[in-house]
Amino acid sequence: MFEIRRYSAERADEWNAFVVTSKNATFLFDRRYMDYHSDRFEDYSLMVYYKSELYALLPANRVGDTLYSHQGLTYGGLLMTSGSKTAVVRDAFVAVNAFLRQDGFRRVIYKHIPWIYATQPAEEDLFALTNVCRAQLCSRDVATVVTLRRRLPLSELRRRCVKKAQKAGVEIRETQDLSAFWPLLEANLKARYHARPVHSLEEIALLKSRFPQLIRLFVACKDGRVVGGTLLYICAHTMKTQYISANEEGRGVGALDLLFTTLLGQCSKDGMEYFDFGTSNRPDNDDLNDSLIFQKEGFGGRAVCYDTYEYSL
Repeated sequence: MFEIRRYSAERADEWNAFVVTSKNATFLFDRRYMDYHSDRFEDYSLMVYYKSELYALLPANRVGDTLYSHQGLTYGGLLMTSGSKTAVVRDAFVAVNAFLRQDGFRRVIYKHIPWIYATQPAEEDLFALTNVCRAQLCSRDVATVVTLRRRLPLSELRRRCVKKAQKAGVEIRETQDLSAFWPLLEANLKARYHARPVHSLEEIALLKSRFPQLIRLFVACKDGRVVGGTLLYICAHTMKTQYISANEEGRGVGALDLLFTTLLGQCSKDGMEYFDFGTSNRPDNDDLNDSLIFQKEGFGGRAVCYDTYEYSL
């Protein structure tokens, strides 16, 4: 009943066409996005056929005898359509696991796609993970998400910072000029976290050129200078902050407070359902970055978990 095939570049059109119809995929699973860093990973993405029809996709990469879904993406997991049924998905995992064993795999690290990115209920894979794979939760990151149709009020601190930004003459605008924001982002990450952006300026410019309506940059300016900004990924009914940063001047005048208050209002008007501020776990462990999540929750966001599972084959 099942046939499992490894993805190859010759199947890119078939893969991408399925992503468009999937109930839990975002544009991050389009091969034009996934393959920008193909040189960093040994791709081992799978295509699952059921009764000779493409039924599901599994974006993945290989490291030794371990399959990851997918180390180069924020979230991963089995991509399904609205026609996917629990019993068939369960049996698909049996077939996928047998295929992996035959090729020498011994372990799977599986990143489930958070429910806010699905257009229909899409947790058939979670049942299979426990029922078939006996998987265990091995990591849980926590994101802060605003429900735009039932927004909670801003905290008093966030309201005060918005007023400070307005008084300082901060202006919010969209820009196509990534180079106006990237040096600020790089300097801030280096100074505060000893880190670098996942994407270089050249990489993010390439991705934005491929997905111009889905990758958008909004900045906060004071006296014509960019003092803060956020790069947004637009995924169906959910907006996600891929990067957030402000320099010392921007933090001092509450630039990000005005920026996000403006964006939340506009997203609500545009009919979006969720605004995902991203996770607030410390990079070296699963501990919570209390100050970071405090700021995000001040905009009315509450917790959605990004879960990772592990199982042996």
